[in-house]
Amino acid sequence: KVHRSDDGGQTYTEIAAPQYPPQPEGQVDLCPMRKTPIPWKTELVWALVPGGKDEPGVLWCGTIPGGLFKTTDRGATWELVRSLWDEPKRKAWFGGGMDYPGIHSICVDPRDSKRVMVGVSCGGAWLTTDGGKSWACRADGMWAAYMPPEQKGTPEIQDPHCLVQCPVQPDHLWVQHHNGVFRSTDGAKSWHEVTTIEPSTFGFAVAVHPHNANTAWFVPAISDERRIPVDGKVVVARTRDGGKTCEVIRAGLPQENSYDLTFRHGLDVDDTGKVLAFGSTTGSLWVSEDGGDHWQGLSHHLPPIHCVRFG
Repeated sequence: KVHRSDDGGQTYTEIAAPQYPPQPEGQVDLCPMRKTPIPWKTELVWALVPGGKDEPGVLWCGTIPGGLFKTTDRGATWELVRSLWDEPKRKAWFGGGMDYPGIHSICVDPRDSKRVMVGVSCGGAWLTTDGGKSWACRADGMWAAYMPPEQKGTPEIQDPHCLVQCPVQPDHLWVQHHNGVFRSTDGAKSWHEVTTIEPSTFGFAVAVHPHNANTAWFVPAISDERRIPVDGKVVVARTRDGGKTCEVIRAGLPQENSYDLTFRHGLDVDDTGKVLAFGSTTGSLWVSEDGGDHWQGLSHHLPPIHCVRFG
């Protein structure tokens, strides 16, 4: 379901959700891992991002099973971006934690609204420079521990859990990947691994400072089978020098018997770079007003928190 408010959130009206076009007769897309058919229908709306400031009414929407949609009328109508859906390398995409691949991260370049990058699990990072008419995979330098050695560097099978872009330095991007943290300083032409993040380089969320691309925050966890904080202690990892060093912040966060996992959209920083918030699968919500030095719990009894955003 998708709803829109025209009065600042006082009331909402249901609008159309993105819908896939009819599947061509006889065409079947198979997941390369599970060998099961990829559906031509919206399983989940996973990302919803406005276009540039010069594009009133434009929204981009990422979905499972891997389709990107665009609207130019504030969601009254949606169109599948066929240039990406019909990209031959999309057939290599597969599901990670989900059964099907999905587009979860969408970054619109503040310098040029036609330049848009999307993150796909598991499908790498894709860039358009012409508003979606054409796409190129931009995940060189990432590597996947879940693939055979000879395939681990294949760009179109990478699993970026979350992709973020610095607003004032748009060529600087950060990725929290399934098996590490990666950074690009050249507009995603190349990526290099950041190995200093502690106590784990696994996680889902990443936030970058709006004015300083060298500063980024992460919420580390244990990978795969357990999916809980390391040693049952909730921490925030922060780098302020582009990944050369890392600080592990614990002040105000529970340090025993904690099983809070933060989803990929569960961490955010405001426009000042001073106020941050993140939520967890167990319904906890924390806020910091000093750039992440100290945290305060606002609630510990909410339903699982899937998304935290500043307006």
